Amino acid sequence: MSTKDLPFTCQTLRYGPSHSQEADLYLPSIPRPPVVCLLHGGFWRMPYGRNQMLAVAEDLVSRGYAVWNIGYRRVGEAGGGWPGSLVDVASAVDHLATLVHEGMDLDLDRVATVGHSAGGQLALWSAAKTLETSLPGPVRVQPMAVAALAAVADLRAAWKLGLGSGAVAAFLGGSPSERPERYAAASPLERLPLGTRQLILHGTLDEALPVGLSQDYAAAAQAAGDDVAFVELASTGHMDYLDPRSEAHATLCDWLTRIIPARHRGLR
Repeated sequence: MSTKDLPFTCQTLRYGPSHSQEADLYLPSIPRPPVVCLLHGGFWRMPYGRNQMLAVAEDLVSRGYAVWNIGYRRVGEAGGGWPGSLVDVASAVDHLATLVHEGMDLDLDRVATVGHSAGGQLALWSAAKTLETSLPGPVRVQPMAVAALAAVADLRAAWKLGLGSGAVAAFLGGSPSERPERYAAASPLERLPLGTRQLILHGTLDEALPVGLSQDYAAAAQAAGDDVAFVELASTGHMDYLDPRSEAHATLCDWLTRIIPARHRGLR
């Protein structure tokens, strides 16, 4: 059965006043599904948006997951970068509690965040979103697991390597020496332990981010006591995670099935 034949709905919802503060909610036709929050990459910059994750979202909803495909303000638009992009991610994940309060049938005890590239940094950060740059008041939705796909998991190292032609400095408003507190607050490596189950995927053929970033992060996270599965994917490039037919996506789905199995009732 193809995805287009499966019963699901999709609606675009706002979680804030900005045009970019919206997300697409995919709902399978089953009661109280677990939720996967998707965060796109693009080095936190315009014009890259959540449309990158469209095929992944459609595949995951076909497997019985509710999917919250999140847009956020990016560098190049008002409010993007530090701290707006981080605040948006925290707001969007917490907005799931508002949706449930309004009658949406979602299982908020089984929520995972999945991010690709810069979205991987945001996904890891969202697992430990206790910053002064986050939302006032208590966290309303706490993801139980996070998957980082070719993630920018160490912002200092990414800045030093000049990845994304200065993308990290543009995101945080300066270098590590100029903005040390921002690097400490936003870099997943410096937030360890996250206290959340993690999947770290990275390909050996990644042309945008060296696999060593994920190798070093996974080792540090495990040493800090986090439950981390690190999978190094042979012959996988930076954009392969966006293809539901790829080995990278299959690895993600296998992990999600173990961590937050969907009650698919006949769905694949």
